[in-house]
Amino acid sequence: MSEQADNIEVLDGALSWLQSAQQVALATVIKTWGSSPRPPGSLLAMNDAGQFVGSVSGGCVEESLLERYRAGELAGPAPTMIDFGVDRQEATRMGLPCGGRLELLIEQLSDPDSITQLLARLRSGELVARKVNLSSGEVSLHPGDGVTEFQLSETTLVKTFGPAWQLLLIGDGQLARHLASMALHLDYRVTICDPRDAFASSSPLADVHYSRAMPDEAVHGLRNQARAAIVALAHDPRQDDLGLSVALESQAFYIGALGSKRSAQARHKRLASQGYSAEQIARIHGPVGLHIGSKRPAEIALSILAQITAIRNGIAQLAQHST
Repeated sequence: MSEQADNIEVLDGALSWLQSAQQVALATVIKTWGSSPRPPGSLLAMNDAGQFVGSVSGGCVEESLLERYRAGELAGPAPTMIDFGVDRQEATRMGLPCGGRLELLIEQLSDPDSITQLLARLRSGELVARKVNLSSGEVSLHPGDGVTEFQLSETTLVKTFGPAWQLLLIGDGQLARHLASMALHLDYRVTICDPRDAFASSSPLADVHYSRAMPDEAVHGLRNQARAAIVALAHDPRQDDLGLSVALESQAFYIGALGSKRSAQARHKRLASQGYSAEQIARIHGPVGLHIGSKRPAEIALSILAQITAIRNGIAQLAQHST
């Protein structure tokens, strides 16, 4: 199940309990240390009847969390931060590899309308940032920026809900296969688009979607997705430029194109002749990937995914290609 599906399941459970007049709290993992199995941003909803949906650990925290909530120790009018430590002996008893520690934010939910609005926007495909005031517990919903997944400050908590991260590769081949395989491990939904008959894959990768659509059509389907990365790998201007021209008008957080500095300059001239501004063209990372001095397909794929990851995490300086 995807993170999006997990979040919707938790929110659906919380809403159902609120609508049946039960007391409901939402627990969010905000910090972890050691081998805590669930990352920051993970959710769990629980009610005063002892039911819960979601997960904040590998199973060693949920029971204690429920007991403390039902005993009235957690969740007041304002959000509550609590710290759970799991020693090695307890971790072994629960079947965990070793000990860890995590910090949770507990919110007492009282407004079903806020959850209803969030679920409606998620089901319509929107990217939504849920902002929690840590002093008052006030919740507000904002458009997601496509970069911030989870952010904690002294005053607020922001968690972004919405569609999964997507990677569209224009052009099939050895490099695309390496990049697609790596991206799957980082939970991207990967599509390889190549309408050329000679490049039809005889052994398609599992869990990768293959498209024979023209590149501009494939990119057009992602034009409103801020969590999309688009990489042109066809090394054929007739294919790459089709996709890139639409990508420049999209909300994609990353656009990359394979090729040397000379071919990148030629590409810039072609796109400029089509009316694209210098600012738009500057969105293209080309030569694509971090400069690691390699010509091997697997290592080039690694450099591309590293650059995408840096941009996704807001580290723009690292993501600049070396001159």
